[in-house]
Amino acid sequence: MTPDIAALPHIPCDAEGPVFREPWEAHAFALAVTLNGRGLFTWGEWAETLSATIRAAQAAGDPDTGETYYTHWLNALEQLVIAKGVTTAPVIDATADAWHAAAEATPHGQPIQLAPRPGQTA
Repeated sequence: MTPDIAALPHIPCDAEGPVFREPWEAHAFALAVTLNGRGLFTWGEWAETLSATIRAAQAAGDPDTGETYYTHWLNALEQLVIAKGVTTAPVIDATADAWHAAAEATPHGQPIQLAPRPGQTA
């Protein structure tokens, strides 16, 4: 089933659809659509979480120029997967740290590979 992206709040779009400045923004978008499609959260829950995330960032000084929009998506996704019991903040932090370390150690042009966490199967 193709999601109705018109139902999603504040998606930067042009005539061809969503617009992304970086590949990770498209990945965050796709992850939100996929997790909604799998029933992890409703679009209402998503809109509420994303709106609260944006308001908190603006209250903390985010200039709301649009450049941080998908950072807010990522933060909202993290909040929802934690709230829904899919993962924990320490696991997210450890995975981000492992990703950055693997990226630093990977020669340019080679795929980045993360080693499995202890207790994780490949």
